[in-house]
Amino acid sequence: MRHATAHEAASETTYTAPVKSAPMASPQNRFPAVTCAGRGLRIGLLGGSFNPAHSGHMHLSLEAMRRLELDFIWWLVSPQNPLKPAAGMAPFAQRLAAARMVARHPRLMVSDIEVQLGTRRTADTLASLTRHFPRNRFVWLMGADNLVQVPKWDRWRKIFEAVPVAVFARPSYSLHALAGAAARRYRRNRVPEGSARVLAALAPPAWVFCRMRLDPTSASTIRARGPNADSAGGID
Repeated sequence: MRHATAHEAASETTYTAPVKSAPMASPQNRFPAVTCAGRGLRIGLLGGSFNPAHSGHMHLSLEAMRRLELDFIWWLVSPQNPLKPAAGMAPFAQRLAAARMVARHPRLMVSDIEVQLGTRRTADTLASLTRHFPRNRFVWLMGADNLVQVPKWDRWRKIFEAVPVAVFARPSYSLHALAGAAARRYRRNRVPEGSARVLAALAPPAWVFCRMRLDPTSASTIRARGPNADSAGGID
């Protein structure tokens, strides 16, 4: 199979919103950001509020791309995280634009596809993506802090049963995460870190925990410093 080059991907996968007055004959017409990326590609999905996006997201994404041998990574900017208060949340368009400024890499795509899909829960987003585009191999990416709290997510087991999951170390969370409910529930499905490169090809449930150089900055810290703070440097 011939994979798209980085140049081809950058030019082909830019999302173009559908013309609302035109008939939509198929899901492929509705989601060109997915269909133009190619067939059978390995795509990492990093969801979140990105309030704001920062270099911690970038660090995790590049590590995932290298360790999991992914073709692309999509940042799925959430219109509104159900577990986070709307107060203090920047407008969606502002968060989307800021994420695109940070994600300066030809294989990183910032997407508003949850708006287009009309989904607000990760389980629903993954169900829709895998149903419409079964030839692509999706991997859900998360920090260790999210592995701790994922049992609070709506139908969280559906996430692990929909796609493989890659969890990346975060300061002060890793030990707690590996002892948590999600890690215990799927302990028999954990893939050795040395085999992370094959994760995308595995049938779910399958997950891996990846240790990496830790980046201590978080979005909450950046927000606390004010609107003119430098976003360089955890995940939020």
